[in-house]
Amino acid sequence: MKRHNFIAMLALLVATMGAVNAQTRNWGCTPEVQQDMLATVSLYQSDIKEYKNSKDERYLFEAYPKWKMIVANCPKQSKNLYLNGVNILKALINQSKTDEERDGYIAELMAMYDTRIANYGEAAEVTGKKAMDLWALKKAAALDEVYALYCEAVKVGGDQLDAAYVVKYMETTINYVRAGKAEPTLVVDNYDIASELLDKQLLANAGDSAKMKLIEGYIVGVENAFSPYAGCEELVNIYTKKFEADPENVDLLKKITSILMKKGCASEQLFFNATEKLYALEPSPSTAMRMGQMSVSKEQFDKAEGYLTDAVKGLTEPKDLYKAYILLGHSQAARKAYSAARTSFYKAAEIDPTKGEPYINIANLYAQSARMVDDGMNGRSVYWAAVDMARQATKHDVSDATAEIVNKMVGTFASYFPKKTDAFMLNLIDGQSYTVGSWIGATTVVRTR
Repeated sequence: MKRHNFIAMLALLVATMGAVNAQTRNWGCTPEVQQDMLATVSLYQSDIKEYKNSKDERYLFEAYPKWKMIVANCPKQSKNLYLNGVNILKALINQSKTDEERDGYIAELMAMYDTRIANYGEAAEVTGKKAMDLWALKKAAALDEVYALYCEAVKVGGDQLDAAYVVKYMETTINYVRAGKAEPTLVVDNYDIASELLDKQLLANAGDSAKMKLIEGYIVGVENAFSPYAGCEELVNIYTKKFEADPENVDLLKKITSILMKKGCASEQLFFNATEKLYALEPSPSTAMRMGQMSVSKEQFDKAEGYLTDAVKGLTEPKDLYKAYILLGHSQAARKAYSAARTSFYKAAEIDPTKGEPYINIANLYAQSARMVDDGMNGRSVYWAAVDMARQATKHDVSDATAEIVNKMVGTFASYFPKKTDAFMLNLIDGQSYTVGSWIGATTVVRTR
């Protein structure tokens, strides 16, 4: 390509004028080498500027030898050196005439990412970019290396790794298993890692609706990728063999119970067995919670109450504590310990004031204990308090689902209100204040049908 001679002259002029100033910045090379590279840097920057203005890749080809020299000699000249390097090397890859030439440029691209990490850090993100590019360029031929790179990115980045790379990590895991390079258990294991990372990112960005929406989309992507492996039957088949081979492995037991609970498989015998074993080996609030959940599903409510009472003493995560109190309330209600159950449901309501569930549960408790109240109306006064409590749910939870549940409950309970004539015989009239007896002790108003 023809180039104007003044560009070279201008580069030399810029190099001379900028020499003193450039020496004050660290380019990752000695001052002498840095001084020698000034003209090369100026010419390289001119090529890049021409490319950005014209989108003509020939300028990238001209920039390549200068860019390569700068990276080799002064690798901290600029972070843009690596951003531009991606464009340069991909252009060269695309115009390669032979497989050998193409592979050489791909190897150089991968090495460039390593140099960037060595000089500018950001290892997790850059490793993720490296994996993504390698897959795009070599597909299945580089599957082993791509999988290893995504594992490294997840290991180094943790819940700070961009969610897009977490999804790619999951997709690559599935490709790896489908290629026969690992057992299906790897998909489940890595799903556990990926979903936990995304859940933490969602929680960390609770105040940013746009970011939350983006992460929620990535969560859907991970769930969709995992869905073929997500059925309880598949999960039990995968993990039963592992459990039987190593039943004392606490880490394995935690993984089994976590996955099965997360995917709604808590009624499976494997969940029972693994949870019992885990609780015996390492009792903790979380294992007590799982034991309680297990006992509820088996309708062993005495055991459930004991486990859940222990759980609520030690759990700190509000979501878990809320669930534990709800389960505890149901266990107590099943034993007809209604007052204790109401207290547990109220505790749940304190933990999460946006939920209508605790008030709906208390309303049902009232209705269930109608025969315990001696009011001269076969306990029908209980339904006044039950309606009041059900309506409390919609004051805390404005969702359509809760409104629908409450409306149905109110309609059902109202059908049990005493007849006007029956209430009149007891000197009761509509709107009159009334205190429901027995364990309920709630003040309400008379209503008839």
